[in-house]
Amino acid sequence: MLLDLARSRRLLFVGGKGGVGKTSVSSALALAYARHGGRVLLVSTDPAHNLGQAWDQSLSDGATRVFTQENGHVDAVEIDPQATIERHFATVSATMMRLLPDRLHASAQQHLDQAKSAPGSHESAVLERIAELVETSRDSHDLVIFDTAPSGHTLRLLSLPEKLTTWTETLLASRDRSERFAAAARSVVGTKDDEPSADAELRRTLIARRDRFELLRGLVTDSLATSFIVVSIAERLPIAESIDVVQQLTVLGIDTSSIVVNRRSPSDAGDVLAERRAREEQHIARLRAAVGSIPLIQVPLLAGDLTGADSLSELAVCLTAAA
Repeated sequence: MLLDLARSRRLLFVGGKGGVGKTSVSSALALAYARHGGRVLLVSTDPAHNLGQAWDQSLSDGATRVFTQENGHVDAVEIDPQATIERHFATVSATMMRLLPDRLHASAQQHLDQAKSAPGSHESAVLERIAELVETSRDSHDLVIFDTAPSGHTLRLLSLPEKLTTWTETLLASRDRSERFAAAARSVVGTKDDEPSADAELRRTLIARRDRFELLRGLVTDSLATSFIVVSIAERLPIAESIDVVQQLTVLGIDTSSIVVNRRSPSDAGDVLAERRAREEQHIARLRAAVGSIPLIQVPLLAGDLTGADSLSELAVCLTAAA
């Protein structure tokens, strides 16, 4: 089922409460799809990255090939928000220093340095990098899988494209009004009516940013292009959070395609685990009642550490064999 989902989507987000196995599930699914000839870009948006540990490789903000087999492969990225912020502000700084008089350079640089640590800079930078990776991977990868941060952070992140698109459109509209007044004033005094280069460059930057976020927003809310896979374990708090995540994704207009209930206890391995399994059934019954027809995929507790392609293969089999 999950393999069919991967074949039919452009973007998959894998999320849930911290510690339930999101990284392992997203990595195993990427591995399974690559083994069937798919080209996968696997992206960690979690500030506490575990993707490199899962593949037993050092990763960075640039794509690293972690698996290849015939026509399929997996490239992995651990988003570095600070690197994105530095790149963005380096571009802004270069533009400002070129357009401003020398006497204003020091104060402008001070303002930019303060803006780097402003509230929201981290999340905006992550979203900017997500949008960039989605855009640049269209020809090189068939599927992008996002191994996301714990639920609250991810839900805030997924609500940002619409907010930032609206904010940018409002800013553009405000600048349009200012430019019309400026053009009228120039015509009155007989000066040239060309748009100043600074305004033209700023406008191009804002339009490009708006279009990128608008494209991302359209993709994320298109159920034929994007789905969200919720990962949980059969315990009270993770199940409660999973139910809440599904409800909030519905409000955001994002399709929840399935819920993976990870690390199910065996029923035939002694009294302790049998009793635990019985309690898990109660939690799963609550989950089923709350999420309706969303498919549940149950994965058994596996032995050993899920590190490296060989270890992830067992989980990949469990995920793709589940009906």
